[in-house]
Amino acid sequence: MASPDLTLWGVGTSRTVRPHWAMAELGLKYTTYAIGPRTGETKTAEYTKLNPRQKVPMLQDGNFSIGESAAIVAYLARTYGTREASLIPDDKQAYAKWLEWCFFIVTELDSTSLYVMRRHSAGALGHIYGVAPEVTAKAGEYFREQLRHVEVALEDGRTFLMGDQFTSADILLTTCLEWAIAYEVGICDIAKPYLARIQQRPGYQRGNAANVPPAPGEPVKRPAA
Repeated sequence: MASPDLTLWGVGTSRTVRPHWAMAELGLKYTTYAIGPRTGETKTAEYTKLNPRQKVPMLQDGNFSIGESAAIVAYLARTYGTREASLIPDDKQAYAKWLEWCFFIVTELDSTSLYVMRRHSAGALGHIYGVAPEVTAKAGEYFREQLRHVEVALEDGRTFLMGDQFTSADILLTTCLEWAIAYEVGICDIAKPYLARIQQRPGYQRGNAANVPPAPGEPVKRPAA
């Protein structure tokens, strides 16, 4: 089987780290274009032709392109996962529960809660979308309410969201937990040892190292590694 021709566009955010981390877990080699959001780099004619949404991350696998971090991670897992390294459950019902967790995390925890805080916080994107302290406070409250579902799941002592198997749902959840801590929303106590355990994974550490924005003067294109 020929080696995959993978290129990932995007670094520097809680969403771009997800595919970097997934590829580290799957042991994949890929080229990175270390561009960020709202830098003008996603607005170029070259990038717009590849991704008309002008967002990062975006993955190219040969002639195939896909955006949206959760979708990229799921595609990578389905396409390149092995028995030794798989980020998706095989069992049909377990697969359905995995899908439920993924949808819950990217909608209720990420876009409905944390990203609302990012859009309307003075130190983040408030200068673009408007600073709204009451909105950010309510979004933080909603996040904590929804995190209760994670708390209930972890109370049975499971290692990962899906039990004994590490999946992409853990990648999505971890980025949201770290985001919540950074925004001083806080996380439930039972999620703290879970997070610490995940952060010890070599894949997590390699993925975060690959997600670092380039230093001034550093080339944007990073060779496959």
